[in-house]
Amino acid sequence: MTGFRPMRQDEFSNYLDYFIPDYAAEISANYGLSNPEAVVQAKREIAKDLPNGPDTSGQVLLCITDGERENAQTIGYLWYRADTDSKMVFISDFHILPAYQGNGHGKQALQALESALAREGFEQIRLRVAADNTRAQHVYQAGGFRTTGINMSKRIKTA
Repeated sequence: MTGFRPMRQDEFSNYLDYFIPDYAAEISANYGLSNPEAVVQAKREIAKDLPNGPDTSGQVLLCITDGERENAQTIGYLWYRADTDSKMVFISDFHILPAYQGNGHGKQALQALESALAREGFEQIRLRVAADNTRAQHVYQAGGFRTTGINMSKRIKTA
């Protein structure tokens, strides 16, 4: 049974160890920045979006666990922002650690999240997934998500 628990402040650096390089690689691949530029951009965005780490108001950072017992192993991370007025949650990051991928944990975590959010009165979950992340797209589609648009980008040369 996959579970969740709030991320502690002392776990935030472990999260960043995964998130910054992963997000920088996505930025580099999708927006044409060099890897060093993409790392700077990823760090700038995370500092803006999560200035107080897991204690940032309006943001929810969770550890995905391999159960609900007190000593459950962290197997991934979930970061979302809840908008109670529109009864919508936007997932900023959802990641199952590589050692735990391919075992259904992603699907279980999404089902558990959906159930928990429904109990809280939320009606919709939104997210963005990179065009080349077919594994994530499969997990989301299997969980009932549908494509609602396509993001596009073009680099322009400055004078």
